[in-house]
Amino acid sequence: MTIDNPSAFPLGEPNVGYAQYFVGQSYLAPLVSGKEVNVSNVTFEPGCRNNWHIHHGACQILIAVGGRGYYQEWGKEPQELNPGDVVYVAPETKHWHGAAPDSAFSHIAIMNVVEGASNEWLEPVDADEYNALV
Repeated sequence: MTIDNPSAFPLGEPNVGYAQYFVGQSYLAPLVSGKEVNVSNVTFEPGCRNNWHIHHGACQILIAVGGRGYYQEWGKEPQELNPGDVVYVAPETKHWHGAAPDSAFSHIAIMNVVEGASNEWLEPVDADEYNALV
């Protein structure tokens, strides 16, 4: 599948390092890799989303920059994301994010670099609940 890049940021390369934690194809374009912060553009093909996961010891900020997507915290309703929307993900928050079923989606992911921080990858998002999103 060829994807039209929905944002002004680079599409990047297929996200093979984390592919096992995604349903569908995503792309990763590192923008800043530093001692204090990492910033990347992440692009999801339509229908692509990551599994539920938790960032232990570090926060994450998501800035929607293209297309239409979703973010959901465990126990809460999914939140539609459109260009300009910003989400703060506190450390230890179980969540997922990705494209809408019918739209590509890009967000800038900002993560502070914290010694000892880690990601815990969990179960996929329920397919029936995801496919019910419009």
